[in-house]
Amino acid sequence: MKAYFTFIKYLQVILLTFGIGILLVLPSSLTFAPDWFDDNRVAMLYVLTHTTLFFVMMIRPLADLFRGVRWLRPLVILRKGAGVLSASVVVSFILSKIMVDAGSYFAAMITGAYWSFTNMAIAAHSADIAAVLLLVTSNNLSKRVLGRWWKRIQRLSYVYFYGSGLYVTVQFGDKVVLWYLILVTVVTTLAYMRNHGFILKKKS
Repeated sequence: MKAYFTFIKYLQVILLTFGIGILLVLPSSLTFAPDWFDDNRVAMLYVLTHTTLFFVMMIRPLADLFRGVRWLRPLVILRKGAGVLSASVVVSFILSKIMVDAGSYFAAMITGAYWSFTNMAIAAHSADIAAVLLLVTSNNLSKRVLGRWWKRIQRLSYVYFYGSGLYVTVQFGDKVVLWYLILVTVVTTLAYMRNHGFILKKKS
């Protein structure tokens, strides 16, 4: 297990490094070289976003459900790195829009259309805001400063996951993301039931 923990430690660093790297490079790339980002490349970025976010949402309830599986619980550590990697892509697109026309972007946020249910705009934009807050507070300093509020802010991961998932599913009919939504909902519900005694625990 020592080697396994060491591997997880290095993998966490890799995920965080990639996330920070994306945040440093992608916004300016989207702004100054938009032609390079065709539909396929944009789709690949969002596949990365939703896949890593799926991992973030699944690993803790899985670890709660299968407590006898020793290798599962250490993977919970990677939620931070995977979360940063996922949110960095979404935030990069937001930063690019701000760089192109900050006034129009922020002006749109106070309109009814921005928060309407048409085309699931409210789900997409709620997910965007949640992603920003999660990314900004994904550090030890925020954890110390915010105290008990830090955990409450981290629960916005559900807003981020379900908001972005619903938007992609409804708008683009993405069946993979739909399955992500279903699996996370089922596993999280079962983990909640087990943690609160609704599911009998095996006697050791």
